[in-house]
Amino acid sequence: MAAVTPIIPAGGLIRTEPTSPKLLPVRVLVIGSGAREHALVLALRRDPAVTAVNAAPGNAGIAQHAEIRSVDPCSGDEVVALARDVEADLVVIGPEVPLVLGVADAVRAAGIACFGPSAEAARIEGSKAFAKDVMNAAGVRTAHSEVVDSPGELDAALDRFGPTWVVKDDGLAAGKGVVVTADRMAARDHAAECLEMGHPVLLESFLDGPEVSLFCLVDGETVVPLLPAQDHKRVGDGDTGPNTGGMGAYTPLPWLPEQTVTAIVDEVVKPVAAEMVRRGTPFSGLLYAGLAIGQAGPAVVEFNCRFGDPETQAVLAMLDSPLGELLHATATGTLDRVAAPRWKDGAAVTVVLAAENYPGRPRTGDVISGAESAGTGTESEVLHAGTAQRADGALVSAGGRVLSIVGHGADLEAARENAYARLAGIKLPGSHFRTDIALAATENRITVPTTV
Repeated sequence: MAAVTPIIPAGGLIRTEPTSPKLLPVRVLVIGSGAREHALVLALRRDPAVTAVNAAPGNAGIAQHAEIRSVDPCSGDEVVALARDVEADLVVIGPEVPLVLGVADAVRAAGIACFGPSAEAARIEGSKAFAKDVMNAAGVRTAHSEVVDSPGELDAALDRFGPTWVVKDDGLAAGKGVVVTADRMAARDHAAECLEMGHPVLLESFLDGPEVSLFCLVDGETVVPLLPAQDHKRVGDGDTGPNTGGMGAYTPLPWLPEQTVTAIVDEVVKPVAAEMVRRGTPFSGLLYAGLAIGQAGPAVVEFNCRFGDPETQAVLAMLDSPLGELLHATATGTLDRVAAPRWKDGAAVTVVLAAENYPGRPRTGDVISGAESAGTGTESEVLHAGTAQRADGALVSAGGRVLSIVGHGADLEAARENAYARLAGIKLPGSHFRTDIALAATENRITVPTTV
């Protein structure tokens, strides 16, 4: 019998785990091109068992830390061919679209370990209606919802919701397919636009209370939580303006009771994981639960089938365990044999620098200055998302969310100071960012409603 060691990770979860088996040297291929993938690459490079890191298609920042290769991330054949070419022992798929399209299935079918769920399991993000069905079957608390797939049904359905309407595109929308509004006409316009594109829409009752993002490594029915984080979805300070893919995040959450993480794992993630197994489509990879913490306890807002962005940048900045070991164990069905993650002291704050006009069509091609020395591992890091290197060597913007600046400090206030101090030295014409990431938490303005 393996020796056991009591593990008490941040967040108060106490688990007794077998001593981890020694991980053989592995070569890793990371699929994706955003700041999330930059964070994954940096964390993998810190793992002594990881002997090589390749990334495809990558970006200008990732190129400083990994061998960059060209690939269509949504082509299973291309990803498999590349994995074989670089002799990858493990493929880590970052974005949701390749997962929903079955790229992980193709990699596994080729006999290569892959971190990421099957296409069937990825429906937990790819179809909000499917996710609701899984949650209902698992007895997980979530908002009341109704699917509308015909314009003729829309007005009557809207009358059954409100006065705050939540309207979601049923498919993938990069975090921008959701409208939460007290304006019925705005809700109707968004729903009608989705229906015109042939997309069903999901109407939901509004869930009150602060939101939490909890990432969990899931291997069948084995669930290992990471640090809880909080995202800032709206584009403007004070949570104003339209939804984005995320303008910043922080971890840990000083206002979240320790027992709440345990409750989320036991009452939300484990039942969903068990239901996926019951359906014959077990989840393997990173299951992201987005929740509202209301008076009755945690309720699910959404599930994602991959590491979230920008929360990943903050969470992995706090990780003190070898990431390669955790991902490889998840991918090979041995997660129950790995010790719980260890975490650094302090806090981490991520601030996103966005291009002009984001979340609309962003202006690109502008020169970025002051973003050098990414990945130093000191008080701050600059992670690249929408960047490219011009023929003359200049770093230029190439997307909506351009950079993630991650500050680390003894507490949230210090992490905020370090992130914004680093950001002050970066110049990008027309760019914008939120100035209040984690501010409400540092000022003790976030409270969890008393459970009734």
